[in-house]
Amino acid sequence: MKRFVLLAVVLGVAGVITASAAQIKVLGANPLQEGLPRIAEQYKRETGQDVNVQIATTGELNKILAAGGDGADILIGTTAMADQVIKEGKVSGSKTMIGRVGIGIIVRRGAAVPKVATAEAIKQAVLAADGVVYNTAGSGQSVQRMFDQMDIGEQIKSKSARPGNAAQTMERVMQGKGNEIGFGLLSEIQPYEAKGIQLIGRLPEDIQAYTNYEAVIFASSKTADVAKDFIRFLATPAAKKMFAATGVD
Repeated sequence: MKRFVLLAVVLGVAGVITASAAQIKVLGANPLQEGLPRIAEQYKRETGQDVNVQIATTGELNKILAAGGDGADILIGTTAMADQVIKEGKVSGSKTMIGRVGIGIIVRRGAAVPKVATAEAIKQAVLAADGVVYNTAGSGQSVQRMFDQMDIGEQIKSKSARPGNAAQTMERVMQGKGNEIGFGLLSEIQPYEAKGIQLIGRLPEDIQAYTNYEAVIFASSKTADVAKDFIRFLATPAAKKMFAATGVD
């Protein structure tokens, strides 16, 4: 009888250890690349739970999702991406708002700094610039709509450079010449500020275009309880502070 009780206790402890050692996998959008891994590390320090964060571009995430999600428990992507996997029946529960990222205005360090406090000032700065740099991804499409609404889209087309992603946009601005101006997501600008990019402002609220990022738990997750707890952690003041330091509101 004593042996049976001892065995039951040992098995019970083993079960607790297995549960506490469960690892969850998170697929995260590229603009979260600085903040999300830091938060995952803090979560592990506080709970002992491992969180494997895989950051990818929108195109890469779409490929991963089309292939089945690569065993991920959580997806943190744009609202459109979260809505799509919900529509496809791949999600358990509802989506949770994690944060949003606005668009910032940049120049090469050492270049002239134009006034950008208002929509009209930005319009004049863009018209006066030697070149305008913004990507072809989601944030770049928002910038293009802004220029079109300002009625300068066609006027600046010949001097515009449209790299494919954030990294290429930052590199293009750093390697530019003359007085060029660039635009990109604040969280994607932040890692390049020590490399030669100068953030000179963000779009004013009346023309700002935020990209929202929401979390969903895959129905196939075998550690849904841990996944829910991690998403809860993302909303804590400590996590929000880490996100804010990387350009995620």
